[in-house]
Amino acid sequence: MELLKEKILKEGKVFPGNILKVDNFLNHLIDTGLMHEIGKEFAGLFSGENITKVLTIEASGIAVACFTAYEMNVPLLFAKKSHTSNQSNQVYTSKVMSYTHGKVYDISVSKEYLTADDKVLIIDDFLATGEALRGLIDLIGQAGATLVGCGIVIEKAFQDGGEKLREEGIRVESLAKIAKMTDKEVIFA
Repeated sequence: MELLKEKILKEGKVFPGNILKVDNFLNHLIDTGLMHEIGKEFAGLFSGENITKVLTIEASGIAVACFTAYEMNVPLLFAKKSHTSNQSNQVYTSKVMSYTHGKVYDISVSKEYLTADDKVLIIDDFLATGEALRGLIDLIGQAGATLVGCGIVIEKAFQDGGEKLREEGIRVESLAKIAKMTDKEVIFA
């Protein structure tokens, strides 16, 4: 997606540890026009799949997943990273290691909102090692739901998360695949 790549090159910043800072348009301050275009792109890529739910993980994936779900006219469900007092104890849970935060989270979704009848599209902002996706895929499996595929805004293709998922037969569609990053440049695959 050229619009996204241009935005990354113009406004993204690379930090040590292969961290791409795009929070000024993707996951802190949200460029809603860009999110709308991304949502339309994912809706087009996965059209005809009879998706019943879009699933993401709290918090950075919510904006892009919301625009995608809106374009597909289906509900958005997000996995919570902490249990709240108003959340049922009837939940599916999985552990996820956050690459960015260097922390393990217990994620959960209510059994009431994810069922065996669902055909699920996972949407997330980044794919590096694939840990977040694996946690979400585990939740889908626990529910007996069907995973249709994963839509990723930015994939760090120089890390092996996407490659391993694809080798396992999981459909992964990334809008911008980064082959290499240095403090001076971002090179797309």
